[in-house]
Amino acid sequence: MTQLPLNGKRILIADDHAVVRMGFRLLLEGGGATVVAEADSGESALALYAEHRPDVLMMDVSMPGLGGLGALERLLAHHPDARVLMLSAHEDLQIPGRALKAGATGYLSKRADPVELLRALAQVARGQRYIDPSLAPLLALAQLGGASDPCCTLTDKEFGVFLQLARGRSVNEVAATQHLSPSTVGTHLYHIKQKLNADNAAQLALIAVRAGLIEA
Repeated sequence: MTQLPLNGKRILIADDHAVVRMGFRLLLEGGGATVVAEADSGESALALYAEHRPDVLMMDVSMPGLGGLGALERLLAHHPDARVLMLSAHEDLQIPGRALKAGATGYLSKRADPVELLRALAQVARGQRYIDPSLAPLLALAQLGGASDPCCTLTDKEFGVFLQLARGRSVNEVAATQHLSPSTVGTHLYHIKQKLNADNAAQLALIAVRAGLIEA
């Protein structure tokens, strides 16, 4: 009998779209996994991870509230051995690079073949690093040659604040989700504007769209 790729593995799915979660569940269960829970935000992913302690957390980068990158950072601060496969529909290099730098075990584009998703999860469940084959060469070249993307000048904390502001959230909303004071977010915003040569939130959003970080 052929061994299923995820036989016996316990997976937590974190994605804010219910239909996407349902598709993932069917695929993972067909591959032999048990989906222990589904989260629709970074905050719920943290709570459900603590409750179920899955073998792998499969988490979308773009979610409401804390978001995938913010949740990843906070999760690894409390559970440094957590195995996390980050997913994104965006084609930029900034997000996968930062996710892997922050400690994600793997990164995969949502455009990948379903078989590749099962392969990625199996590899991450073994504690092995996984990088989307279509992105790996580009990430290596970006690290060797430097990136022309202006967002690469931002620190990880500034990048997290920038993404939320670019999506239209207010300083107070960002402060609440990032567990920072509004004055600290304001300081980050000042530095972000200086580094990106932006004057207002609309320009930040435009920069994010051009960089492929958010959809227009």
